[in-house]
Amino acid sequence: MSAIANLSAAMTHCPLVAILRGVRPEEVEAVGEQLVEAGFSMIEVPLNSPDPFESIGRLARRFGPQVLIGAGTVLTRRQVAQVHDAGGRLIVSPNVDTDVIAASVEAGMVSLPGFFTASEAFAALDAGATGLKLFPAEGVGPSYIKALRAVLPADMALLAVGGVAVDNLSDWFDAGADGAGLGSALYRPGRSAADVGAIARAFVAAAREAQGLIVDTSA
Repeated sequence: MSAIANLSAAMTHCPLVAILRGVRPEEVEAVGEQLVEAGFSMIEVPLNSPDPFESIGRLARRFGPQVLIGAGTVLTRRQVAQVHDAGGRLIVSPNVDTDVIAASVEAGMVSLPGFFTASEAFAALDAGATGLKLFPAEGVGPSYIKALRAVLPADMALLAVGGVAVDNLSDWFDAGADGAGLGSALYRPGRSAADVGAIARAFVAAAREAQGLIVDTSA
């Protein structure tokens, strides 16, 4: 499938990205299993985690094509290639770097660059980004997404990342976000896989209840 089709399928299944910053290879499969059982279909391992490519490889081999596995905090073309070699299909960046976006597109991978202004959003789209990540979303709040939606393409996936919690998830969707990335509210180093699973289920339940949102967790 194309990158757009891969992202669309994952978003339809569950529009939440698990951000496992700081996860270790020896725990990543247990955490991943809990996330997948809860209904998640997108998992990123930020590259400032311990041995991230090993973790990405373990997740990719364990959960295969049904889960969109990849990396966050991707800053260079070389890192894109390393994620691809590890079996990842998702590239998430904190910024709009047209070289990173282009490398992701060339490799057939989903590109979700982080942006903060409308100018950055359109630069990312012009470079071929598959979707957009508002980051840090907590710096502006849901009303900012509502304003952006007036000018951004209606079919462009827009995710809020930063400051998203179970009790405010519906606010972001109501404002026009298509999905959200979940960091320390979901996983942080030292949190057990079982605890991550419980929090993941709460997030999926909140997503189901968000206005206008349909989440398919049957698979």
